Amino acid sequence: MLEIARLRADTPGCENLVFLDSAGSSLPPRVVVDTTIEHLRREAEIGGYRAANERIDDLHGVKTAVAELLNADPAAIAMSDSASRSWSDFFYSVPLAPGDRVLISGADYASNAIAALQRARQTGATVEAIPSDSSGQLDLDALDAMLDERVKLVSLVHVPTNGGLVNPVAEAARRAHRVGALVLLDACQSAGQLPLDVAELEVDALSATGRKWLRGPRGTGFLYVRPELALSLEPGRLDLHSAEWTAPDDYVLAPDASRFEFWEHSVAARLGLGAAVRYLLDLGPAAVYAAIAERAEYLRKALQEIPGVDVRDRGTQHAGIVSFTVDGLEPVQVRDRLAAEDITVTVSFRGSTLLDMSARELNSVVRASPHCFVSFEDLDRFVRTVRTLG
Repeated sequence: MLEIARLRADTPGCENLVFLDSAGSSLPPRVVVDTTIEHLRREAEIGGYRAANERIDDLHGVKTAVAELLNADPAAIAMSDSASRSWSDFFYSVPLAPGDRVLISGADYASNAIAALQRARQTGATVEAIPSDSSGQLDLDALDAMLDERVKLVSLVHVPTNGGLVNPVAEAARRAHRVGALVLLDACQSAGQLPLDVAELEVDALSATGRKWLRGPRGTGFLYVRPELALSLEPGRLDLHSAEWTAPDDYVLAPDASRFEFWEHSVAARLGLGAAVRYLLDLGPAAVYAAIAERAEYLRKALQEIPGVDVRDRGTQHAGIVSFTVDGLEPVQVRDRLAAEDITVTVSFRGSTLLDMSARELNSVVRASPHCFVSFEDLDRFVRTVRTLG
């Protein structure tokens, strides 16, 4: 069990605010803020290089913490500045040729879809969307029918950005592997709120951000790559960290997932991410995940009882995102009217998940995403305020 008083004391930002946007950019715990700012101050005192050298062990420890969260080897982790960067760095390293096929999820994120379409234009490959089933989640039977030896990569989204469903990743990955396809998992909305065991999920690569449910700084992210696969891929961009210049006309790639990293990065932000992951591990991930799920379900049920409010979440298993609309109001209006009452939500637009939102004839939805530090008093205040909007 988590102590809500401790969680809120650790999160000063929630004292005067009902914060329901951890699916966007969450409120960091105090240790993350202190870790980040202290390192920036140290850089100002002695310079960035010396300050970084003082924290070499701690920087290595960031990968160790992330690896523990994923049940992976630290050598299989590459640090980056975002989930999109991590996803793209892996995706662009997968060889594609004319006639090859890339399958994306029906609720895939715009950045992933755009990258897939660009590479299809460049290589002659094709991009096809896996339909959703009647519940809204990935249709496994439809995936089976689409799979053949020409499918080189299947892009899966664990939790879509525009709603609270959880896709059946492990089963989809097993089916994709039967035809030799690689599986790339976008865990941007699940890292920090759902268990992520890469051995159980059987994915070949996984990308995630630090700023959402993990509660780390913006400008942080990471990539997991199955160790034996990492050795067979060459990223599209290299530097003196991801490779070694060994002769005037030759170089050697780093021997692990660090070949997907660049040397330059924000040391302060990366240390902050490490502090965020360790904070989660110290609390107990299972307890945090359960608290998020409990709060989201509480909101879902409460909103369903308000006349004129439609909860837009689909799927058979739900996560911490609660999406809804209010009759007679655009989601942006709902967001802004709630903000005037010191309640923070956000809006997910059609362009972020074009296929899914178009199929449902939705231009946008309001997105509420409560973390474990949100009290039930906060949730009740939010629900009371939504009742006044219609």
